[in-house]
Amino acid sequence: MAVFVALGAFLMTLVGGWTAGRVTDRRHLVLGLAGGLMLGVVGLDLLPEALEAAGGPVFGVPAALLLAVAGFLCAHVVERLLALRQAAHGGEEHDGRVPEVGLTAAAAMVGHSVMDGVAIGAAFQVGGGMGAAVALAVIAHDFADGFNTYTITKLYGNARRRAVAMLFADAVAPVVGAASTLLFTIPEQLLGGYLGFFGGALLYLAAAEILPEAHHDHPARSTLLCTVAGAGFIWLVVGLAE
Repeated sequence: MAVFVALGAFLMTLVGGWTAGRVTDRRHLVLGLAGGLMLGVVGLDLLPEALEAAGGPVFGVPAALLLAVAGFLCAHVVERLLALRQAAHGGEEHDGRVPEVGLTAAAAMVGHSVMDGVAIGAAFQVGGGMGAAVALAVIAHDFADGFNTYTITKLYGNARRRAVAMLFADAVAPVVGAASTLLFTIPEQLLGGYLGFFGGALLYLAAAEILPEAHHDHPARSTLLCTVAGAGFIWLVVGLAE
């Protein structure tokens, strides 16, 4: 049942990526929506779950928040190191962005989608009702995952075929994760730490890259509304799943 439900996440991820690819003439709206979706996923979904699962405080600060800061800084450092390496070897940048950063970020999205599948499988091990609730949340927000995976890969100047390849990998990932729960389970504390770290990295990409780019050439009210709508959509999904 968990693997069957994960197929719904597979389809929803592809729909999200297809939507991102179809609205290229409204790129600023796409980026504004992607930024809102990512902020919503981090603040309303990943970090609350991480705070519950990651364990107690470290020197007075919740471990999940420390890992979120570490994820944010890690994403920044990786981007800067890749940019310096590219410049030193005479590589090309795309509007000041390094394509490898987009691929790295998309790969992190794929890893997160694997964990989505693991969450579905673990929830069904607890019971059918829990599994259905988690599956609803995962399937709904996998639209955002597909949308963001395609958008961020293209944003950094990668070819369309690479963006499609990363989108397909992101779509397959929940099925792989759900199937893996037939063999083993991940300790709750380790899963919480991962969610905190990944949330920090996503926050960096949304706040430092996607949203500034969305408003750079088109500081329109419609772009801001798309950002708010993206965050509101994730709030709705989280609320329905509770």
